[in-house]
Amino acid sequence: MSAPEKTPTAPHPEQGPGHAMGERPAPLAVVGSQVDQEEELFGRAFDPWVVKRFLEYLRPYRRRIALGVAAVLTFTATQLSIPLIVRAAIDHALAEGAGDLDLLQLFVGVFVGVVALNYAANHLMEATVSRTAQNLLFDLRRAMYAHLQVVSLSFMDKTEVGRLMSRLQGDVYALQEFLESSIFAIGDLVLLFGIVAVVLSLDTVLGGLTLSVVPLLLLVRIVWLPLARKAFMAAREASSAVNGALAENVHGIRAIQELGREEVNFRLFDAKARTNLNAHLLASKFTNVMIPIVDTLTGSAMAIVVVAGGSMVLSDRLDIGVMVAFLFYVQRFFDPIRSLTLQYSIMQRAMAAGQRIFEVTDVEIEVKDAPDAEDPAGIDGAVEFRNVTFGYVPGHPVLHDVSFKVAPGETVALVGPTGSGKTSTTALVHRFYDVWDGQVLVGGRDVRAVTQASLGRHIAMVLQEPFLFSDTVEANIRYAHVAATRADVEAAAKAVGAHDFILKLPQGYDTMLEQRGANLSLGQRQLISFARALVADARILVLDEATANVDSYTELEIQRALARLLQGRTALVIAHRLATIRGADRIIVLQDGRKIEEGRHDALVAAGGLYARLYRMNYASFDDIPDEEIAKATRGEGAT
Repeated sequence: MSAPEKTPTAPHPEQGPGHAMGERPAPLAVVGSQVDQEEELFGRAFDPWVVKRFLEYLRPYRRRIALGVAAVLTFTATQLSIPLIVRAAIDHALAEGAGDLDLLQLFVGVFVGVVALNYAANHLMEATVSRTAQNLLFDLRRAMYAHLQVVSLSFMDKTEVGRLMSRLQGDVYALQEFLESSIFAIGDLVLLFGIVAVVLSLDTVLGGLTLSVVPLLLLVRIVWLPLARKAFMAAREASSAVNGALAENVHGIRAIQELGREEVNFRLFDAKARTNLNAHLLASKFTNVMIPIVDTLTGSAMAIVVVAGGSMVLSDRLDIGVMVAFLFYVQRFFDPIRSLTLQYSIMQRAMAAGQRIFEVTDVEIEVKDAPDAEDPAGIDGAVEFRNVTFGYVPGHPVLHDVSFKVAPGETVALVGPTGSGKTSTTALVHRFYDVWDGQVLVGGRDVRAVTQASLGRHIAMVLQEPFLFSDTVEANIRYAHVAATRADVEAAAKAVGAHDFILKLPQGYDTMLEQRGANLSLGQRQLISFARALVADARILVLDEATANVDSYTELEIQRALARLLQGRTALVIAHRLATIRGADRIIVLQDGRKIEEGRHDALVAAGGLYARLYRMNYASFDDIPDEEIAKATRGEGAT
């Protein structure tokens, strides 16, 4: 019986990226920030730390793995025994002048039984190993995804999304392949040493002659492996360059056509594609060159058996059954050598992949709930900053000793130049980050004294760049409150002026949105995000440039709705638009992370400070809108 197809393939040039480190890895946030450094494909052949962590994930499947190993060993034992049965049948049941039909039938029965056991062990081996590997794949992905859901935003700020996706997708496959090949490698080792032991026990001289080709094969492997790895790495780098150029050109197709760069870009891409082609052709040569070499050595070994063994049979120094058995063993001998050689590369990839995967699962969660954190069912909506100092990089604060209060139900606008700390202020309210010094209080409680889940229930945010998911319009609107009814969804959409355009979509509220809502205009996506925040029915509403991407008259409609809906709610508003700010109860002006002005619109304009200068520079676009219309909108009058 021939062995199942389980030989690992050569390292593929497009395998996921990674880096090799012998010790426990540095935090991923540090590694991920070094975006200019190419991660390595291969790690050490054996990393005890990675293997130890890998075994932790395999512990629930130890019985299944033991069963798989037993099946592998049984399968290997049948592979070794079949040539011996054939040899015994030839030498004893079919010996010239001593043919024994009963003995032949016995050997045939034993042969059939071993073949059946071989098939059963093969099936059990493949099924068990494959199922365990798939479960491992599932567990690793689930663990990585679950951890990424709760890691602090400071980690996500420093880490490339593409590298995380590579770890979630490509790297787990490397560990899956390692598990499968490792179990099979046990059988390959047993088979290899078993064949050597059997052929030497059958005839030492012929066995030595047959195995004389092995040193040559090992020498070829030693020379081939580093050259092949270099070719595979070059092919992978060429693939990355082509994929990057392709993605950039697809995303920038509008600019390319506007600037007439089609022919130039095609020549540049053609050069990268040809480099990629040549690199892959070279990698293919290294992949394919071993096949004829192994076949040649296999043929040489069989020729030795036929010539040397045949002469020994003719001179009655060797039974013909032994020679036949030798031919069987030579035919199988080089398969485990090939598998075990490639297993080395698989182990290197798995060690690098495991390093990267466990870096993700070990990322420290910087913002954690305190053991005694409260989970208030309701809050009054008050927000207070007490001498808050905060920054993203140690030694470089973004906010300096900022203090202010927002009363329940009050609407406060945060205004200031770019980089003044407006968005950082709203992020601290939701406790996306922890302050360096001072306190942020929500509902009279320090945000560090309540659960993050409670903050999520009581605070709704609408950002400048709305993120919509590939789901229905209705599902996107009730994303933060899945128990909301269709009536709740429609009421929120009507309140922000989205209902009419939603009804005009092909399936209305059941229309599937494309990736990030690409089948809607930017203003429509923003209105959907407004409706989503309203359905959440949070006590505090944070608007971070939420009206920046809607036109002036659409913004007036939103102002009419918000003027009613914000009654009884606290609102923190970051905006550069007059209609949004003018209706605020109070305006806080920030500059370089410090509060420099505070008051109502008219008073700040009259004061002639920074706010007045920003107003004159940025709000001229509203000159075409009558003041009475803006005033009506901010009072909620004239709503349709």
